[in-house]
Amino acid sequence: MNYKLNKWLILIIPTLTIGLWEYIRHEFLLSYISMDLGNLLSPVIVFIVTIVFLTRLFTIMERSQQELAEAKAMQEVLLEREHIAAELHDGIAQSLFLLNVQLEQAHGEQSEEHYRKLKAQIHHTNAYVREAIASLRSPIKVQGLRMQEQLKQFLSELEMLMDVSIHVNWRLEDELLSLKERIDLLLSIREALHNIRKHAKANNIWIDAFPTEGGWYCCVKDDGVGITEQLLSHSEQFGLSMVQERAETWSWSFTIERQQDHTRFQIQSNA
Repeated sequence: MNYKLNKWLILIIPTLTIGLWEYIRHEFLLSYISMDLGNLLSPVIVFIVTIVFLTRLFTIMERSQQELAEAKAMQEVLLEREHIAAELHDGIAQSLFLLNVQLEQAHGEQSEEHYRKLKAQIHHTNAYVREAIASLRSPIKVQGLRMQEQLKQFLSELEMLMDVSIHVNWRLEDELLSLKERIDLLLSIREALHNIRKHAKANNIWIDAFPTEGGWYCCVKDDGVGITEQLLSHSEQFGLSMVQERAETWSWSFTIERQQDHTRFQIQSNA
């Protein structure tokens, strides 16, 4: 609905209501309703008419605002995908250049050391590309996004890929986060689950999310072997760096706590 029309309706409806009431009261009801009672009824009638007509109008406006917010969030997601694609392109270009140089060296020297470095570089490039593609293939449905429903989809897919018990304590209401924040939080949780599937060898996964004083807290924990510094510095660097970027965008705190018997992946908002 046109915003100018909305503004005029908000102004006109109470004015027309009080004008029509005063006309009816003086023309037809003056002999039945005293002046004091009529004056008392005037704000009551205006209030009732306003509630009846303007509530519907405000509902339409709120729906329009929500649709605009979802469209904006979708645009931001698409821009983020473009950013990831650019990172992917740059990463491949640089890696291929290094591979070309190493191939020339290996061809001339035929050394075991150069062969080992070349193989490691190929493995790193392969891991980089797979992580980037996984980030681009987001299954998140933006329209009417509900975090718990989307989380159930993530977990059902995970249970098909590994034998694990999942314990969920989700008390975080959607209304506490904007649509874009919900998307970024879900993408971060998916990254944590992805790392658990690949490296943790876990039997149990715990997911906790709840409101805190002035913010909220989300934690993904497993009882696996724990992610190593080597993994953090190589194959998982791309995905986790994207989580860190999302956290910095929203001023969230993002930490990974590594212990011998578990890894704790934590995101917290204190806004």
